[in-house]
Amino acid sequence: MTDENKKPNKTGLPRKGFMAVAGSATGALIMLQASKPTKASRNPSGAEPGAHKWGMVIDINLCIGCNYCTYACQAVNDLPVEMKYNKVTLEETKTGAEFYLSRPCMQCEHPPCVHVCPVGATYVRDDGIVTMDYDLCIGCRYCIVACPYDARVFNWKKHVEPNAFTPEYGHPEVERRPRGVMEKCNFCEHRIDSGLARGLVPGIDAAATPACVDVCPTGARVFGDLNDSESPISKILASTKTPIRLREDLSTEPKVYYIPPKAEVTTSSEEEL
Repeated sequence: MTDENKKPNKTGLPRKGFMAVAGSATGALIMLQASKPTKASRNPSGAEPGAHKWGMVIDINLCIGCNYCTYACQAVNDLPVEMKYNKVTLEETKTGAEFYLSRPCMQCEHPPCVHVCPVGATYVRDDGIVTMDYDLCIGCRYCIVACPYDARVFNWKKHVEPNAFTPEYGHPEVERRPRGVMEKCNFCEHRIDSGLARGLVPGIDAAATPACVDVCPTGARVFGDLNDSESPISKILASTKTPIRLREDLSTEPKVYYIPPKAEVTTSSEEEL
């Protein structure tokens, strides 16, 4: 277990200094907004626009803090040790019970990172995935300030070292990104797109499902199409009385849901962790 996991940390995920940095960036954003590039294609999967809306459920009661989700993500996305798209931390409920919180990108319906990007490098696909165009990214890091979930990482250097998580947790499936760009979880969109093209079902067929979901030894993560009432994720959400989303007060409408600790639901069923 890493030091990051050992230290309890409240789930409010504060973004210190947000207003100060955002305020200083406002002028630049206003000037650049008029010339912001538009995406030529937001539907690389080839499905009908709006046909799918991908989401994830993470059952906190099943998460054991093994970090396999983090390691598989780093293997498949060919990330160095210090860069993590998915983070696992040890948290406490309001009653003092400890639990592990695994956080990928929340894939917000209204993502702050998209709104602040001055060049359109961060955008939302037709299936709801918030993704990146690395050719457009200028490394301004406005998105890392805007994200309330600490889901962004900056690529500070050119990585030439071997992948430390291969082959135990998987093999690289995408090209390494250039130095100086922002990076993030994109639900393994390359798997989703190639899987759909081959007639596979994301969330059911492993080859079309995010690596973090496939590798979880306890089944704590479930992935699927929120638009499909028969998908595993839709059935779980329909049968769960108390699913929560982080920082719902910000109106970002995350597409990552959590099943909260059972003990906390019993003692405080109407309050978020």
